[in-house]
Amino acid sequence: MTRTLALEIAVQDPAGVRIAAEVGATRVELASALALGGLTPSPATLELAVETAGAGGPEVHVLIRPRAGGFHYTEDELLVSERDVRRAIGAGAAGVVIGALDADGSLDVDAMARLRDAAGGASVTLHRAIDVTPDPVATLRTARDLGLRRVLTSGGASVAIDGIDTLRMLVAAAEGGIEVMAGSGVDAASAPALAASGVDAIHFSAKRAVREVGGVRMGSAADGVGGYEVTDLDTALAVCAALGR
Repeated sequence: MTRTLALEIAVQDPAGVRIAAEVGATRVELASALALGGLTPSPATLELAVETAGAGGPEVHVLIRPRAGGFHYTEDELLVSERDVRRAIGAGAAGVVIGALDADGSLDVDAMARLRDAAGGASVTLHRAIDVTPDPVATLRTARDLGLRRVLTSGGASVAIDGIDTLRMLVAAAEGGIEVMAGSGVDAASAPALAASGVDAIHFSAKRAVREVGGVRMGSAADGVGGYEVTDLDTALAVCAALGR
């Protein structure tokens, strides 16, 4: 049987969803603040993204991450995340993207089960929290046992192409019971080799920086007036072309 490689694009707004639809992406991961690794998007952004995707567009999967930094969460943060999961599915998202670790840096099984249950049977992806656990292969098996649909991973490296050996190990360990999606620093140069590793999907952001000039004072992101990032059609097309799409 021929394996069909899925494409997922990380986007921050309805414009990104439109680009994902134009290049034929299977899914989008909707988030805010990708420069911080991604945070939970606003309810209005979620609603408009789902409307933009429509019935024939890419599935909308929503990142649920209450704050920047690590993935060991307080009870209050987990309560917020549970509500955000329910809100996302209630607004029409096809799935959610989650990750929670315990104080030792291993997957927090109880927290993950709570968030999985809040999704009410919708698709659940474990995000790159897997890459900072002591044993990504063991973490993948735990995610599979929890009934999660897929893991998003760089193979424990800063960029996925550098973790390709671990990605191959994860594909073997998955045994068809959970999907492995390669992501982090994916571009047109690295995408074909990642696809050949046996992963089920490729995840990329296809983003470019926008710098405001003219009447806007230049500053840093901390000032709130620095540049920002948008999904770029040409970058997305380049990755798709490299994959023969």
